[in-house]
Order: sequence, then C-alpha cells, then structure tokens
Amino acid sequence: MTTLTVPAWRAARLPRQLHAGAWWLWALGLAAAASRTTNPLLLGLLLAVTAYVVAARRTRAPWGGSFNAFLKLGLAVIAIRVVFQAVFGSHVGGSTVLITLPEIALPEWAAALKVGGPVTLEAVMLAFYDGLRLAVILACMGAANALADARRLLRSVPGALYEAGVALVVAMTFAPRLVEDAVRIRRAHRLRGRRATGLRGLGRVAMPVLEGSLERALELAAAMDSRGFGRAGSVPAARRRLTSLLVIGGLLGVCVGVYGLLDGGSAASTAPALLGLGLALAAGGFVLGGRASIRTRYRPDPWRLPEWVVAGSGAFVAATFAVAASQGVPGMNLLVVPLVVPDLPILPVVGAMVALLPAWVAPRPAEVTA
Repeated sequence: MTTLTVPAWRAARLPRQLHAGAWWLWALGLAAAASRTTNPLLLGLLLAVTAYVVAARRTRAPWGGSFNAFLKLGLAVIAIRVVFQAVFGSHVGGSTVLITLPEIALPEWAAALKVGGPVTLEAVMLAFYDGLRLAVILACMGAANALADARRLLRSVPGALYEAGVALVVAMTFAPRLVEDAVRIRRAHRLRGRRATGLRGLGRVAMPVLEGSLERALELAAAMDSRGFGRAGSVPAARRRLTSLLVIGGLLGVCVGVYGLLDGGSAASTAPALLGLGLALAAGGFVLGGRASIRTRYRPDPWRLPEWVVAGSGAFVAATFAVAASQGVPGMNLLVVPLVVPDLPILPVVGAMVALLPAWVAPRPAEVTA
C-alpha cells in the first residue's frame, strides 16, 4: 500500500487557517504603533494597511464582518470626541473661531473646565487627532476579530492560564457574535418586507440581539458546568503559591517593560531588561502550572514560517513607531497651536509598509461557515 506525500512547498500553498495568535500579535503591533502618534497621515496609513490585509485574508465566517462594525464604532468615537471638546473642552487656545456657543459660568474650583463659549479650529483638530488615534486602535482590534477565530486561541493557551483563557476567549467572541446576530436579524426582517434601518429598525434589531445573547450565555454556563470547568485537582500549597508568584511577577515585569519601551522616557534604558526578566518568570510559572493541569489537544494549530512573518511584521511596525516617537522625529505628534501641515516621516512609513506582508505571506484561508 502506497502513501501519497505532498511536497513541503506545495503544502505551504494549501489553504489553511493561520494561527489565531499570529493575527492577534500583528493587530496588537499595529495598535501599539497607532498609540504613539497623532499624525493623521500615519494613522490613515495604518488604517489603510489594516483594511487591505482584512480584505485580502478574511473569510465568510460570521465573525468576518467585525471589522466593519469596529470602523463604525471608530467613527462614532471621533464624533463624540469632537462634540465633547467643543462643548466641555478645556481652554486649548487658538485664534480661528469657528462658532461661538452660549457659555455657562462655572465656579472657581472648575476654572479649568468650560461649558460653551468660542469653539476654535485648533481645539476641534486636537479632538479629531485624539479621536482618530482611538478609532484606528479599535479598527486594529476589529481586524483581529475578523481574521482570527477567537475560539482557536484556546488551543494554545498554557495550562496554567486555561481558566483565564476561556474567560478571555468568551470576552473576545462577544463582539463578533453580536455582529452575527445583528446581520441575521436584519436579513430576516428584509425577507419579511420590514425595514431594519433608522431608530425604529434599531429597536427591532436590539431586542432580539439582547435575547440571543442571554440565551447563549445560559447555554454556555450550562455546558461549562457539565464539563467540570473550574474544578481542580489536588496541588500542593507551596507549588501553587510559587506558580502564582512567578506568573504575577512575570506579568508585572512584562507590563513595566512594554510601558517603558512605548513611553520612551527615562525608563527606556531599563525596559528591555525588565521585559526579558518578566518573560522568563512568566514562562517558568506557565511551565510549572501547566504540569498540574492535565489537558489533551486534538490537532493543535501549527506555527510555521507564515506565522513568524505575520507576527514579526506587527512587531516591526510597533518598533519603528516607538523608535521614531522616542527620538522625537518631526511629524509623529502634531502641534495644534499653531496648526501645522503634517509631515510624513520615512521610518514609520517603512514600518507600515512592512505590515502589509500578511496580505501575501499568509496562506489563503480555508473557508469557515460557522
């Protein structure tokens, strides 16, 4: 009996689901890059890169429409930020008055706050820059939800974090499931000849979506309880304390190290050492805690060269933006008083272009319908 073998180069071109962790690392890298700049040109470039990769590699799965939902949420964030700045904003200054609102006198202890008064172009642009930055970060999270099935992340969670991983996966699937329910209910209304737009249509869609969410939550709780979720075996107290100490200490070191790298202040010199120490402690805690958790894995997702390239491109764009911001490259953070035309720094642009690699390097996704 002969066995058919597929060459490695041909197997690499076959459709498959890229590791969900690689997509999330790529999206987090773009989100970290967006957090380091207020330049609308760079933020628009990051948004265009994210949209192109999503269009090239998302599937027809129900969670594939999450990116559009997060884009709409980002537009709402920008509008709310501009309105709040105009009505309740602080005294930003500026000489270009767009409109003058009725002003309400406030007591002396609220002197830093104003309600109404002149709305300047400089204040509106400051609010727009901040809102656009948050909108791009939300779009990156929407891209991760659209490209990766959050349930597949549970297969790669270390044994020490299995319970926390389940809770995190449930939280990450909240938005995609809401989008799926909303699309299904809107389609049902259209088939019945009813309009599902406007305020009246929003009420028709919101109530079934809420009801479906509650039913799904109850079914999930019952399924987890029937499978014995949360029940642990006998573990020595000393080992449990050591595992908790290593994991908590490692995560604190990682948080401080990442903050130091992104902030670019006085802690930037010690940030790499803290990050390395935190990763080592956390890895030790995960290994020690995973030995006490007996789990089997059925067909775990592979981590191959495309996964490394996708995750590395996200890390590269985050590093380029962090280096440019820490070195004070012109055009990373714009002044609003006076208003200046934004420049386009070369280093962040190169990093954003590298983030386009997943559109061609990632394998074509196998179609998922549920």
